Amino acid sequence: MNTFIAGVLLGALSANVWALDATDQLRLSGIQQSWVHIQYEVPADQRTAAFEQLAGQASAFTRERQSVAEAWIWSGIVTSSWAGAQGGLGALSKVKAAKVDLEKALALDPKALQGSAYTSLGALYDRVPGWPIGFGDADKAEQLLKQALQLNPNGIDSLYFWGDHLYRQKRYSEARGALQKALQAAPRPGRELADAGRRKEIEALLVDVNKKLD
Repeated sequence: MNTFIAGVLLGALSANVWALDATDQLRLSGIQQSWVHIQYEVPADQRTAAFEQLAGQASAFTRERQSVAEAWIWSGIVTSSWAGAQGGLGALSKVKAAKVDLEKALALDPKALQGSAYTSLGALYDRVPGWPIGFGDADKAEQLLKQALQLNPNGIDSLYFWGDHLYRQKRYSEARGALQKALQAAPRPGRELADAGRRKEIEALLVDVNKKLD
């Protein structure tokens, strides 16, 4: 089960961050940068411990800034990443905690970070096993991912996860279109490592999509 959360990892700072005070901005940026480093530069066998430590920092941020939707988004992202690195049934409790964090973010501000809570939560619904083991639900995932696209129609993350959802639903032609559009997403200043990692994931998924269409 260590792959069921693979890819539920966004790392999307947006123009909305300007609304936070300087201290919150620095704290949010630090968590985001640490996540990118762990996800794309730390060896796989060391990621569980690294994400566990980062999850503690993200959780502390939510406790101290309970009205900041961006803090809850990042807590959800980091916790789901920790679950993905750990794998197995033991990760399900972390996935459920991530779900709660993302739902909290949506209640506070669904537009925060260009709708990243919708994207992250939709990806969880897509990857987590369904009842009775987990809460996975493809229909719910589609609803959430469409809401993410309404807020960020040209974002590399929102398009990637939408394309991945279409692939999982065997809608291969639509998936290819979404993934090709994702590759054309504008670069994010200061996000070069995150963009490069995401593009590799998109390209790998496109290979599988094209095989289905051959």
